[in-house]
Amino acid sequence: MLTICINKPQFEYDIHSLVKAFCPGEEVKVLTGETSQADWRLLFVEADNKIVWEQISTGKKWERPAKSDPETQEEKDELKNQVKLLIYEALSLVTGQELPWGTLTGIRPTKIATNMLEQEKSEEEIQSFYEEKYLVSKEKQKLSIEIAKRERKLFARLHGTDGYSLYIGIPFCPTTCLYCSFTSYPIAQWKNRVDEYLEALEKELEYAAKLGAGKILDTVYIGGGTPSTLSAEQMDRLLHKVSTTFSMDQVQEFTVEAGRADSITREKLEVLKRYGVTRISINPQTMSQLTLDRIGRKATVEQVLEAYHMAREMGFDNINMDLILGLPGENEDDVEKTMEEMKKLKPESLTIHSLAVKRASKLALWIKENGMEAIHNTDEMMTIASKGAREMGLVPYYLYRQKNMSGNFENVGYAVPGRFGIYNVLIMEEIQSIIACGAGTVTKRVYPNGRIERCDTVKDVGLYISKIDEMIERKKILFAY
Repeated sequence: MLTICINKPQFEYDIHSLVKAFCPGEEVKVLTGETSQADWRLLFVEADNKIVWEQISTGKKWERPAKSDPETQEEKDELKNQVKLLIYEALSLVTGQELPWGTLTGIRPTKIATNMLEQEKSEEEIQSFYEEKYLVSKEKQKLSIEIAKRERKLFARLHGTDGYSLYIGIPFCPTTCLYCSFTSYPIAQWKNRVDEYLEALEKELEYAAKLGAGKILDTVYIGGGTPSTLSAEQMDRLLHKVSTTFSMDQVQEFTVEAGRADSITREKLEVLKRYGVTRISINPQTMSQLTLDRIGRKATVEQVLEAYHMAREMGFDNINMDLILGLPGENEDDVEKTMEEMKKLKPESLTIHSLAVKRASKLALWIKENGMEAIHNTDEMMTIASKGAREMGLVPYYLYRQKNMSGNFENVGYAVPGRFGIYNVLIMEEIQSIIACGAGTVTKRVYPNGRIERCDTVKDVGLYISKIDEMIERKKILFAY
C-alpha cells in the first residue's frame, strides 16, 4: 500500500488518480494530517506560496511556486494543475515512467479539443495546450483532435437539447466475467422474476415517454448486463413496449447489445430485426480460447463466430465487437491473433478497451492472488489494435478513460465512416439528456446552458421491482423545472 499524507484537504481524488496511474498494482490512500505510515507527503506552504512533494523514505523533495490559499475558481484550478505537475515530475523520475496522458486524470480528454475547436483554435494551438499544461504525448494529442473533429460533425446531425436519448438496462448475464463490475445478475438465479422486472421496467418506460414528449428521440440503446439473456418472447415484449410507447420515426440509431455469443439465438435476432434494431454488439473481448476460459467468459470463440455469421446471414449490417487489451495472461501475440480474426470478420465497428481493474470485480481479488505482473498491457498492444482497426478501414470516433486502467491508456471506438455509434458519443460528451430506465441506470438531464444534473435507480433488482414508484418519482423531481 502507498500512503500519501497532505496537510490540507484538497484535490484528494486527483492525487489518488495520478499516483494510481504510476503504481497500478498498489492500493493508494490519501490522508489528511501527519502519519508515521506515509510514503509521500504533500505540503501546501501558504507562508511561502509554494507546494512541496516529499518522498519520506529518502527525504527527497520537489517543490513549485503556487498560490497555496486560492480564492477564485481560476486560482483553485491552477493550484490543482501545479500539484499534479509536481507529483508527475517526481513519480516520473522515481519510477522511470512517462504516462501517455500526462497529468490528465479525467475520463473525457477529448472535451479539451472539442472546446478549443469551437473557439476556432488551430490544431497546433490545441496540441501545445495539451503538451504544456498536461504533458500529454503527441500521439494522444493527435488522437484527441482527430476524434473531436469527427464528433463535431456527428453533433450537427443531432437535436441537442431539443432531443433526447433513451437507455434501457437489462441487468442479467449468463455468468459474471472476471473483469466485470457492471450491474449484472446471473440469469439462472433470476429467471423466475424476469417478467416481474419487465413489468416494472414497462411502468418506468411509460413515464419516460411522458418526459420526452415534445422532444425528438435521437437514439435508443438497450444495454446491460446482457440484454440477449432475455428469451425471444421477453425480448419481443420489451421491444413491442418501446415501439408502441415512444415516437420512433426520427430515431437515428437503435442499438441492442447482443453481447455474449452464448446468449444469441436465431429467434432472438429475428425479434431484433422485426422491430428495426439497426446496430448490435457481439462481443468476444478476445479470440483466445485460453483467455476466455481464464476469465470465466463461457461464450467460446466458436460460438462468437457462429453468432456473428448468423447475424450477417439475417441482414444485420452494423455490428460492433468489443475487445479488451490487458486481460490476464495475454501478450502482444494474443492481440495480434485477435486482430487477424477481426480482419476476417470485418465488423463495422470495434470498441477497443484497456482493462480497468475495478474494486467490485473478481479481477481485483485475482490480482491479489496472482500479482499485478500477470496483467500485461503495453503501448505496443495498443498500437497493434489501432493499426489493425485502421487497416480494416475503421477510424477512431470516440474515446474515454476509466479509473485504474492498466497501462494508463484509454478506450477507443473505431468504426467505418457513417457507422459511428451515436449513443456512445452522446454518453461521453454530454450534449443531450439521456433518460435511463432499469436497475442500476443513471438518467442525465442536460440543460441548454450546459448544466447537468443526474438521478439514479437502485442497482438491486428486487429493490428496483418493489420501489419502481420511487424510481419514477426521482425522475419526476429531476425534470420538474
